[in-house]
Amino acid sequence: MRADRVFAYGATAGLLGDLLLGDPRRGHPVAAFGRAASAVERVLWRDHRGRGALHTAVCAGGAVTLGAVASRAVRSSPAASVALTAAATWAVVGSTSLGREARAVGRALEAGDLAAARERLPHLCGRDPQALDADGIARAVVESVAENTSDAVVGALVWGAVAGVPGLLGFRAVNTLDAMVGHRSPRYRRYGWASARLDDLVGWPGARLTAVLAAVAGPDPRGAVRAWRADADRHPSPNAGPVEASFAGALGVRLGGTLSYGGRVEHRPVLNGAGRAVAVPDIGRAVRLSRRVGVLALGVCAAARLLTRPGRRTS
Repeated sequence: MRADRVFAYGATAGLLGDLLLGDPRRGHPVAAFGRAASAVERVLWRDHRGRGALHTAVCAGGAVTLGAVASRAVRSSPAASVALTAAATWAVVGSTSLGREARAVGRALEAGDLAAARERLPHLCGRDPQALDADGIARAVVESVAENTSDAVVGALVWGAVAGVPGLLGFRAVNTLDAMVGHRSPRYRRYGWASARLDDLVGWPGARLTAVLAAVAGPDPRGAVRAWRADADRHPSPNAGPVEASFAGALGVRLGGTLSYGGRVEHRPVLNGAGRAVAVPDIGRAVRLSRRVGVLALGVCAAARLLTRPGRRTS
């Protein structure tokens, strides 16, 4: 079987597995990677960029190497290669859990249970929930759904199409490292610099594809393109900007503004200022748009792999 078909079949099976099973309650591979990365950090940590770069190289490089070794071990068996790709895809994508957590917060808000919504919000993002009212929580959820559509689904598929299982594992490793050490706290301002910059680099193509597909799949394609062009560059993140702006325009809502992370208040630019404020029903609309984007991304990435990798076989 050709390697391009291995990716197409395996990635499709992996996304179906995520749809049917979601994330495991215990023993998630990403959680295991996080524990390993924390152990490496305990050994290497110094308030120094070089130490942080070594941490990134060891952890991300280890994930890529693991993927390469596993792929090589099964390359003589098409069925095993497809199964490995499916398992890797299922391990690194998180579409079902993203939607589940977003809807759980939405249900709490619909019931008027602000305390429950605040308690659930940290499952989605690092905002300070106690600083948010119901409207602020709804906006945070929509922004998180948008950004994680790129980080937890589309970006992984892009790198899977480029580099197979090593690409899938490597992308998720870098994204996880950024979440762990890439933020600008006093401890990680220098140590996490390499992880944050590498995450910006590897996330660039997936973020642009996510923004394009949000415009294609959303209820207001022109609004998505208009918001992307007008507001994306104003966002402090080079990758979250296009994604959140495109989602905001597609859904006809305003995103951005004042938010709080770890006790630190940030005043971010408003995305799609012509839109209305986010309402609770927009959470469900964002989740549905995210799912459509994920399906389209699978088709685009599989087609790109089939068109650009002809002829090579797994055995």
